[in-house]
Amino acid sequence: MTVNFTKISSVFAPVNSNSISDLRFHYRNATVTSLDSVHPFSFPFGVGQFSTFTFRFRHLKLPTIRRKLASPTASLPMFSQNQVMGDVVATALTGGIALSALRFWEETAKRGLFDQKLNRKLVHISIGLIFMLCWPMFSSGHRGAILAATIPAVNIIKMLLIGLGLWKDDATVKSMSRFGDHRELLKGPLYYATTITVACAVYWRSSPVSIAMICNLCAGDGMADIVGRRLGHQKLPYNSNKSIIGSISMAIAGFLASLGYMHYFFTFGYIEESWDMVMGFLAVSLAAALVESHPLSTEIDDNLTVPLASLLVASYLF
Repeated sequence: MTVNFTKISSVFAPVNSNSISDLRFHYRNATVTSLDSVHPFSFPFGVGQFSTFTFRFRHLKLPTIRRKLASPTASLPMFSQNQVMGDVVATALTGGIALSALRFWEETAKRGLFDQKLNRKLVHISIGLIFMLCWPMFSSGHRGAILAATIPAVNIIKMLLIGLGLWKDDATVKSMSRFGDHRELLKGPLYYATTITVACAVYWRSSPVSIAMICNLCAGDGMADIVGRRLGHQKLPYNSNKSIIGSISMAIAGFLASLGYMHYFFTFGYIEESWDMVMGFLAVSLAAALVESHPLSTEIDDNLTVPLASLLVASYLF
């Protein structure tokens, strides 16, 4: 479509170019972007003194119901001139926070403040979500993602060493296992740490995939067990080990946590809020809850099936 504008009095900087790839201006409340095949022109005579020129438009940018991204926040403002140092400090701080959270739950397990199953699920819910809260401390590049991912990656090594019997840590075994067997750490806890490592290193904070994986694994799966054990009197027709209320709780908790982190990362300018993303998170949480409720998920391990289901559905939708 070719449009001619005649006798436009506007403010243009003098331009000398044979190719204009991106020009924005406002004309009667419509914003025009991405001009295609613009005729070469120049303004050697000054500003606003031409009479006729021609544009060829590729598309019009129409209003959308999306909230615009804020400007990305720098990692650790005190190290804004040295992002490498900022990432190193962020890694140390995040590692300290994660370690403190783990020590806290290990102490509650030692003291018997909660029964073992509840304590294990509180660890399950909190650690991954706390870790995600620390992501804005890192820089936006690939280096920030990799350094952040080293924290759960260290936990992978720890689970392997304890699970294989090469390192004795009764507090960790008690806080993370169902029956106090150190070999259990080679399944659920190992899958848990691996999921968070992959979500961080590969997808990072600018992707809704990482949010969906971690929130449905931590908040969703954790709440399904807590609520299901206490209120799950009515079982699912296809799985007597799972309850209707537990599956509903998982979908709701995973969905709400995803929305919370979507908004959290939006405030830092890492991700864009939209209704499409909201509905996508709802679909992922429903799919994850359905997979978790299947008997096969119990046989394998829901710490593996839930993030895999979230990854596949989120990758398709987002």
